[in-house]
Amino acid sequence: MTSAVVDSSVDAGKPSIGFFERYLSVWVALCIVVGVALGQFFPGLFRAVASFEVAQVNLPVGLLIWLMIVPMLLKIDFAALGQVKAHARGIAVTLFINWAVKPFSMALLGWIFVRQLFAPWLPADQLDSYIAGLILLAAAPCTAMVFVWSQLCKGDPYFTLSQVALNDAIMIIAFAPLVALLLGLSAITVPWDTLLVSVGLYIVVPVILSQLWRRRLLRRGADHFQAVAAGLGPLSIAALLLTLVLLFAFQGDRIIEQPLVIALLAVPILVQVVLNSGLAYWLNRRLGVKHCIAGPSALIGASNFFELAVATAISLFGFQSGAALATVVGVLIEVPVMLAVVAVVNRSQAWYERGALRA
Repeated sequence: MTSAVVDSSVDAGKPSIGFFERYLSVWVALCIVVGVALGQFFPGLFRAVASFEVAQVNLPVGLLIWLMIVPMLLKIDFAALGQVKAHARGIAVTLFINWAVKPFSMALLGWIFVRQLFAPWLPADQLDSYIAGLILLAAAPCTAMVFVWSQLCKGDPYFTLSQVALNDAIMIIAFAPLVALLLGLSAITVPWDTLLVSVGLYIVVPVILSQLWRRRLLRRGADHFQAVAAGLGPLSIAALLLTLVLLFAFQGDRIIEQPLVIALLAVPILVQVVLNSGLAYWLNRRLGVKHCIAGPSALIGASNFFELAVATAISLFGFQSGAALATVVGVLIEVPVMLAVVAVVNRSQAWYERGALRA
């Protein structure tokens, strides 16, 4: 074992999902209602919150985003990169899906659904912004919730840990160029200075701080580390929900005027999840990869680091942007959709293993 994270992932008990995580979609729906209501009743208050900015970074939101991201990055052990060779085929499939398929397929799906099929029902001045939000969502592979999904499908925890560590290492370097490329391909102006600041604030600095904190906690023992990491989980979710309340307070007028927007934006996200999880699962089967690797590979290939996507969308385009709203739709549907993928992976194990044995 390389770390306490591996220990916590290999729980001999029954796999479970925490209370906050299990009902995340419910909490997000409540945030929509509460945020819209507060925005209508106290518009001056939220305008004041929006005014606390330094270099295009809203300070209250920046603090909340760090409370979201740092506890999740705390779980990542970059020493697990040494295990990559042991799971080469599964990791190759996941990297292919995460970095060569998902962002580009989402840009295409955004063009098909947002700019073409659904354009008559969406605000014309927000079409580019919606697509930008979808791209941001797809360009950030999931970091934290993957451990839960992997556990629920009896995935190999060492594979999951090494894959997440590798994805995070790549994200530090590749996120900004990939987002800029896809925004450019979608004819959306790239605010390079804000994008680079966002990467520094919400990826590089949190990674460094979380790893320093992780080392300090581990010096006091694995049990102490696990207790602190577990205690920070609800704080991270609470920070996410409060951020969403603020976001929907600013988006309230638009949501009241166009309630169909959220449902329409969910369509390309759902299609992407089915496409990427199915492709990853099938490729692993064709390559003869074990089911305990293929399951988390499919789940990592389909899920998103929505906290980072929300943070970057707010920084690049603002609270009231369609990009911010599009990333929040990803949060809204994340849990039920990924639980559905887990169910398919578990129920298809016999079918998968018949094909994998022949490969």
